[in-house]
Amino acid sequence: MDLIDIGANLTHESFDHDRNAVLQRAREAGVVQQVVTGASRDHSPTALRLAQAHAGELFATAGVHPHHATEYTDECDAEMRALHAHPEVVAVGECGLDYFRDFSPRPAQRKAFERQLQIAVDTGKPLFLHQRDAHDDFVAMMKNFDGKLGPAVVHCFTGTKKELFDCLDQDWHIGITGWLCDERRGLHLRELVKNIPANRLMIETDAPYLLPRTVKPQPSHRRNEPMYLAHIVAELARDRGEDIEVTAAATTATARAFFRLPAAG
Repeated sequence: MDLIDIGANLTHESFDHDRNAVLQRAREAGVVQQVVTGASRDHSPTALRLAQAHAGELFATAGVHPHHATEYTDECDAEMRALHAHPEVVAVGECGLDYFRDFSPRPAQRKAFERQLQIAVDTGKPLFLHQRDAHDDFVAMMKNFDGKLGPAVVHCFTGTKKELFDCLDQDWHIGITGWLCDERRGLHLRELVKNIPANRLMIETDAPYLLPRTVKPQPSHRRNEPMYLAHIVAELARDRGEDIEVTAAATTATARAFFRLPAAG
C-alpha cells in the first residue's frame, strides 16, 4: 500500500531532533512520498532544502499562510517567485484566508492571498489552499481568477456540506486529515467524505498538528507524524465504504497527478 502525504510540516522545530527517524517510520508505514508545506518566508526555503536533500521522496510547497500575511512585502513576493523557479517546489501555498484566528488583519490576508494567486497564474503550478471561517470571501477571490488558475486543493478541509459542494462545484480537490478522527468536531466529516469523487480526494497528516484521536495508544508527546497517514486512510476507507487498498490507491493516484510527481523510488 503506497501512500502520499500531501501536507506535512516537516520544517517544524519539533522534528529537528529526529527528522530522519520520522522519515524512516513513514516509509515503514507505506508513505512513499510527501509534500512538505512551506507556509512562511522562513519555512518555505527550508521546505525546499528538505526536498532537495531527499530527491524523489520529498517535495515542497512555497507560500505564506494567512497567519503570516503581514510579512508579504514586495521582497517576500520576489522570494516566493525565486523559490518557484525550483522544480522541487510543486505548488503555491500554503495560502488563503483564516478569519478564525485573525492573526493577521483581514485586508492583509486578502492582499497576500491575491498576490499568491497571481504567482499560481504566472507559474502554472497548482494551489495548496487554507480556508477557515472565511468561505465566502475565499470563494469570491478565487472566482476573480476564473479560467486562469490550474488545479487547487483545499487542504485540511473541515467545513460544512455546503462548503464542500461549493468547492467540488469549482472542481477543486479536497485534502482530508486526522480531523476526521476527532469525535468532538470531526463527526460531520464521516458522512461528507462519501460525497468526494475519488479523483478529487487526497490525504494528509498536517504533522505535527492534528494527531488522530483514534490512534491507540496515543503517543505521550502528542506529536503527529507522517506514519499516521496509514491510520487516516483506514478510517477514511471505512467511512467511504471502500476497501482500504481502493482508497489508498485512488488518493495516491490523485495526488501524483495533481502535484505532477514522478513514480516513487
